[in-house]
Amino acid sequence: MKPYVLDPYKTIFLAIDLQEKLLNAIHNRGKVIDRSKKLILSAQTLKIPIKVTEQYPKGLGHTEKDILSILDGAVFEKNSFGCFDQENFEGFFAEKGRNQVVLFGIESHICVHTTVMQLLDRGYDVTVVRDGCGSREEENHLAAIANMSNCGAHALPMESVIYQLMKRSGTAEFKALLPLFKE
Repeated sequence: MKPYVLDPYKTIFLAIDLQEKLLNAIHNRGKVIDRSKKLILSAQTLKIPIKVTEQYPKGLGHTEKDILSILDGAVFEKNSFGCFDQENFEGFFAEKGRNQVVLFGIESHICVHTTVMQLLDRGYDVTVVRDGCGSREEENHLAAIANMSNCGAHALPMESVIYQLMKRSGTAEFKALLPLFKE
């Protein structure tokens, strides 16, 4: 596994399929929603681009309302389990100079896993937020996290990711984000 430290100027966030109908069946649903909201707010504070996908929204509905309420960008609709299998995703996702991806969402063992493999294959440094992902069954989530890590993705808790990106205490960003970690 390649060692690296996340850099806010090289990072892009990818939120996968955080849709209400899907989330209702996810183990640790509340934690996944909580972590996702904190990750989005952190990215906004640190001025990190956030890309969001929805899997077949016509049948599965849209992004969970509390998450959607804090988003300010476009949502990419897809039918493919791997994001890069969907036509036009590469153009939607690309951000010049950003080769580090922080990824979270559902389901860990399907869309998240497949997209992580595609990102690694394209040469991105990938960090999966292990407590910001979920599956219907916990063992599927754990198996996916283990495999993604074994294949080269970093699998870290949300706090590790955000603190790496903040770099130091005492900054305006640190002071703005600190309340998220005291909840």
